[in-house]
Amino acid sequence: MTERAPAPRRRKSSTHANAPLTVEGRHRLLERCRSRPIAQVAREMGISRATASKRVNRYRQFSAAGLLDRSCELDRKPPGTGGDAKTQIEGMRREHKLSASRTAFKLQQVQVQISARTVTRLRGQLGLNRRRASGR
Repeated sequence: MTERAPAPRRRKSSTHANAPLTVEGRHRLLERCRSRPIAQVAREMGISRATASKRVNRYRQFSAAGLLDRSCELDRKPPGTGGDAKTQIEGMRREHKLSASRTAFKLQQVQVQISARTVTRLRGQLGLNRRRASGR
């Protein structure tokens, strides 16, 4: 008995369930827009004029590649807050019981650019967000 090679994995389509048009639908849209106004075609296909214009313009800019699904993943991720800043936040909370806005202000004085919201989020991760929890 011979062994079968594993079937190649099919890449799952990235078109989500609520997408107004599939790749095939985008091709139909372009064909119809060659002879009629975008607004009329959009109305017929049950999509907004803005969506139809977006698809037509992407085709004009990128040709056939513009019709494919695009990833919604970010091109870059912003850098996380450094460990030194986390240590300073923890120390300020434990020693001085400073509020998030006061902590952010103090850190900005020593050239650590951080928002009060980020301080609050990091303190929550450390379990120091509430004064009761940080030991009065």
